[in-house]
Amino acid sequence: MAEVNRGRGYVYSIQYHIVWFVKYRHKILIGDVDVRLKEMLHQIAFDNGFVILEIETDCDHVHLLIDCTPQHSIPTMIKSLKGVLARLLFKEFPGLKKQLWGASLESIIFCSDC
Repeated sequence: MAEVNRGRGYVYSIQYHIVWFVKYRHKILIGDVDVRLKEMLHQIAFDNGFVILEIETDCDHVHLLIDCTPQHSIPTMIKSLKGVLARLLFKEFPGLKKQLWGASLESIIFCSDC
């Protein structure tokens, strides 16, 4: 059961389930890439003031369960996660860009549960 939080004049419990597929469903989320991806996502979420409660990956997609405040919107959270993550992963693993034919790292599909 999700924790109920209180703000000034309101009560909330907001969690989003986000499914994130790698572009062209390339199987690149294995080994060191998978480990670093999880570490980077947790750090980016912390820096932006929301929490990733659970994260699970397969070789071509990521499931995130995000807990946030009413001030966070899905597009803002995804923009911060996607932009920073892609830049950091391409910098740390330069071979990824070649595997993805020079394309961006992710295409996003949202499934949200409030």
